[in-house]
Amino acid sequence: MFYRGLHCPICKLQLTDLQRKLSDFAQRGVGVVAISSDGEALAAETKASWGLEVLRLGNGLDLATARRWGLFVSTGRGKTSIGVEEPARFSEPAIYLVRPDGTLYFGSVQTMPFARPHFADIMSAIDMVVAKNYPARGEVEAL
Repeated sequence: MFYRGLHCPICKLQLTDLQRKLSDFAQRGVGVVAISSDGEALAAETKASWGLEVLRLGNGLDLATARRWGLFVSTGRGKTSIGVEEPARFSEPAIYLVRPDGTLYFGSVQTMPFARPHFADIMSAIDMVVAKNYPARGEVEAL
């Protein structure tokens, strides 16, 4: 998944929930990493202050790469409700499920920090997909 960064209180809630569910994802064969454009120091602060001892955090996502992933980029607007200054530019959140062969199976890309998918719903979907051998959708490339 991609998250906005240390400045985002909603990301804190989402990532702490994700950490609680890591073993559930692992039981389903899903590896998890959360990535932001925050630098190494901010990522380390995120990990420590949010209590993310187990969750793998990636950092330093450049915005050109974020765009290649289809992420939206926002301009900082000062301090957030938790008193942390937003970066000048940062990517908005997204969740992807990528198959072992590198192909995309599921994607949820957001323009705003609100109304994010719940990980419990994603795990239920994974269970159904595996049980029914459900194919990826949105696979049509040429019209």
